[in-house]
Amino acid sequence: MAEAVEFQGIAHVTMLPAGGMITLRAAPEAASAMGTAGKRLGVDMPGPLQSSLKDGQGLLWMSPDEMLMLCDAAEVRDHIAALTEALSEHHAMAVDVSDARARFRITGVHAREVLAKLCPLDMSHEGFSPGLVRRTKLGQVAAAIWIAEDGAFEVVCFRSVADYVFKLLTVAAQPGSEVYLFTHSAE
Repeated sequence: MAEAVEFQGIAHVTMLPAGGMITLRAAPEAASAMGTAGKRLGVDMPGPLQSSLKDGQGLLWMSPDEMLMLCDAAEVRDHIAALTEALSEHHAMAVDVSDARARFRITGVHAREVLAKLCPLDMSHEGFSPGLVRRTKLGQVAAAIWIAEDGAFEVVCFRSVADYVFKLLTVAAQPGSEVYLFTHSAE
């Protein structure tokens, strides 16, 4: 599944082509050095359980000592070199995980509903809004979910389970499977 794979049902599901992803791990005292990641992408450092995105790139707060940097695949090496230098005085790491992760977009009026069928998150507009990121289970596998700048939902998971996640999302988005949790009935 190296190329974009798509499905159109009650929501549009797309597995995106590989992009750049860097895991940044560091103790809290390395926060200012970690700020290098945000400066390189032109975004602010996100707070706990938040995202900071601009032009499809950005930072996701994955845990108290971990960020996921989304970037252009061609810039991964340069970002890692700069981050390694910035973090050299700290117990920290910047690792290219681009090939180890898969990324999906779910769009359309029933996108929230598709994800609500699959994960134990409050997917209501009040419970999950732009700027938030959550690590959760999607079916039987680990995933992270956030809302992109354009309102699309994005999901990242391990590439080894990408086929499973794509199939899971397409089953939840089958035509006629609407339950109108977050929208009104078409009638």
